[in-house]
Amino acid sequence: MRTDKTILNFEFRISNLNQSKQTGSNFSRSNQIQNSKFQMPNAFCVYLCLSVFICGALFFTPCAYAQKNDLGSTPPNFVEINQAMRLGVERGLAALAQSQVDDGSFGGERYGKHVAITALACLAFMADGNLPGRGLYSQNVTKGMDFILDNVQETGLVSANSPHGPMYGHGFATLFLGEIYGMTGEARVREALIKATRLIVDNQNHEGGWRYQPAPVEADISVTICQIMALRSARNAGIHVPKATVDRAILYVRQCQNPNDGGFRYMLNTAGSSFARSAAGVASLYYAGVYQDDALQTGLDYLIGQRPRGSVTSTPHYYYGQYYAVQAMFLAGGHYWENWYQSIRDELLARQSQTGTWDSSYGDDYGTAMSLLVLQIPNRLVPIFQR
Repeated sequence: MRTDKTILNFEFRISNLNQSKQTGSNFSRSNQIQNSKFQMPNAFCVYLCLSVFICGALFFTPCAYAQKNDLGSTPPNFVEINQAMRLGVERGLAALAQSQVDDGSFGGERYGKHVAITALACLAFMADGNLPGRGLYSQNVTKGMDFILDNVQETGLVSANSPHGPMYGHGFATLFLGEIYGMTGEARVREALIKATRLIVDNQNHEGGWRYQPAPVEADISVTICQIMALRSARNAGIHVPKATVDRAILYVRQCQNPNDGGFRYMLNTAGSSFARSAAGVASLYYAGVYQDDALQTGLDYLIGQRPRGSVTSTPHYYYGQYYAVQAMFLAGGHYWENWYQSIRDELLARQSQTGTWDSSYGDDYGTAMSLLVLQIPNRLVPIFQR
């Protein structure tokens, strides 16, 4: 839907940064719509309404089990966003913007032009309210979007430099395309999103998952969650995704859960659980539409018991795990969200460098983008990161 053809004229307001610094108030959805007046694209207004409806009906049908806490609830006295978080995010976004190269890509010295890291970096800017044509970092989002669109192949695969397997990058890039299309309605993004979504659907393997290569042969839970989030974003934006695809993905993720500890194994033919892939497993169930289920309860409890306590370098896949864990806790709500976010917020801010970045074995661009996404979940400005 193009913005010049809609009669809707909703007006949104993003809360003034100084207000929450002065009051310490919770940056809830109602607080987001107060000061600093600006016009949101009308297509985005429709998208938000549709997303709320679609999340609870049509394609992703919730299961029937009860959870101990109300889905998505935030304790009324929980101050999610404080001044330290705001300042850390400001420094991080400024540093990330400086690392973007002329063609719009991110990746740093280790990965160079990488669609996954570019997508994550652009989502980090979008989580602060930046979109093409709006915001301090609007040009960074636009350049990143152009880079990703330039790397959509005829088959629909989004790939530039993917030494570890293109489906990781494809999943994150498709997620970004789904969010940017839903918030802008750009026709060229829609065309690319349809092709990228179709590639995911066509390459689901017989177990119900995906792996490194765009071929329906093997599957692992790590790559599978990337595809599930991408499909959820595409469906929320109005792109057709077969229900059977999601049903098979849910079955695969369920089969990856270890009944003895509630954690998740890497593949169906492997055994042990780990924090990072268990965070991905719990988040994937939420994004696939399983909102209330014993599998979620045991998975959340596993994450709490196995939360990394060491350094970034001594913790395998630290940022990847925290990225999915904070989403799982946010969607769980209640004490899960309150306790987890306060802790990871302070932990990440303490680990931020003097230059505003976060170091990672995969490069500063990756570590910084992931940390910014974790910190900005309570902003609720990117539809996929909303309840």
